[in-house]
Amino acid sequence: MLSIETAVGDTIRVLLAEDHELVRQGLRMLLESQPDIEVVAEASNGATAVQDCQRLQPQIVIMDISMPNMDGLTAAKAIKASAPGVSVLALTRHDDEAFVNELMAAGAGGYVLKQSGSGELLNAVRAIATGSSYVDTSFARRRAARGRVERSTGSRPSSLSDRERDVLRMMAVGHSNKNIAAQLQISVKTVEVHKANAMRKLELRNRIDVVKYAILHGWLREP
Repeated sequence: MLSIETAVGDTIRVLLAEDHELVRQGLRMLLESQPDIEVVAEASNGATAVQDCQRLQPQIVIMDISMPNMDGLTAAKAIKASAPGVSVLALTRHDDEAFVNELMAAGAGGYVLKQSGSGELLNAVRAIATGSSYVDTSFARRRAARGRVERSTGSRPSSLSDRERDVLRMMAVGHSNKNIAAQLQISVKTVEVHKANAMRKLELRNRIDVVKYAILHGWLREP
């Protein structure tokens, strides 16, 4: 993989936001082994990351998406609102299209999978430091392949209908198909169709993916 170099003499100031100490220490060792990267602070939760970004104004915050007190998506939005000069690089295991779109819409400048190699993270940091956006190459390849298929078939994923969204939301909070059908006054078969259509459009594979999507959209925080 080709590396992305920054200008000679430039130092990229990075804040690490990751709730697992061992992972955070490993990331720090990797980043500080590079002559052009400096880790200025660490945060173990989203709320602290937001405060540290406001106080220290790093160039980049490497943000784990799943963190206590304030999740990474909420923290990314708060950072872009209160410290717009800070770029957010999301670090996560989630590789679903819906998650990437949501993160980028929240203002993240990049997206790297935890299961990728260390070079992927370093390339992302350097790319974002130059003002570019960055999407993990394995995900970018899948997206490009999907785009070629869509162009060849003339198909495009459509947005969710209100009913599909209602069904998905209720599924995420644990309602059975029978309960959803009763509350929406539709048949169980219709619930199954709406659920299948919604998951296909969002490329969600199972209920765990649905719950992750619901968390990103704040559905589980609603009364």
